[in-house]
Amino acid sequence: MRFVFFGAPGAGKGTMAVEASAEFGLPHVSTGEIFRAAIRDATPLGLRVKAVIEAGGLVTDDITIQLIQERLALPDASRGWLLDGFPRTLPQARALAGLCPEDWVIDLEVSDARVIQRLSGRRNCSKCSHSYHVTLKPPLVEGVCDACGSPLYVRDDDREESVRNRLVAYRTQTAPLVDYYRTRGTLVPVDGEGDAASVWAALKVIMTRLMEGERP
Repeated sequence: MRFVFFGAPGAGKGTMAVEASAEFGLPHVSTGEIFRAAIRDATPLGLRVKAVIEAGGLVTDDITIQLIQERLALPDASRGWLLDGFPRTLPQARALAGLCPEDWVIDLEVSDARVIQRLSGRRNCSKCSHSYHVTLKPPLVEGVCDACGSPLYVRDDDREESVRNRLVAYRTQTAPLVDYYRTRGTLVPVDGEGDAASVWAALKVIMTRLMEGERP
C-alpha cells in the first residue's frame, strides 16, 4: 500500500514514517535523504541538485519528480511505500498521481503554536549530530551533548523567526494540497498535537485498518 505523510514542518512526518516503516515493512522514502544520497553518489541528477543548493536556490519540481521516480522504481518499493516530504506542490502531486497514485494521505494536523514550540526548542550537537529538545528531550547538562560532551547549537532554520517563515511558505505553497487530496478522497486527517508515542499509537490503529481495506 502507498502512503503519503503530509503536514507542516515539525508535524512529525519523519518520526511517524520511521515508526510505520518498522511496523508495516514498507520503505520510508524521504525526499531529503534522496537529495543527500544523490549528491553523495554524484549521480547526474545529484550534481544538478548540489549546484542548485550551493547557489542558494530551491530544487525544481522537475528534478525532484525525476529523483522520486527513480526511487519508486527500485524493487523494495514494488509492494508499497511511505513518502515523507513529497509532494510539496500541486505539480508534484499531479506528477505522483500519474506516476504511481497514492492510496492514502496521512495529514498530521498540528497547530502553528505547537510547531514553533517543537522546532524552536530543538538543539543539535556540533560534533556528533545527536539531537535534543529543551523540554521534550533535554540533555543531562544544559547546552552540552550527552554522547560526546560537545556544545549544542540551534540550527538557523530552527530559530523562531525562521520557523514562522517556513510556516508561511507551507501555508502558501503546500497547504493547498489538502483540498486536492480531499477531492481525490484519499485524505486521512490525524491529530498530531500529542507526544510522539501517543500520536503513533493512534496512527498505528488507523493505518492497520486502512491496510486491511477499511475506509477511514
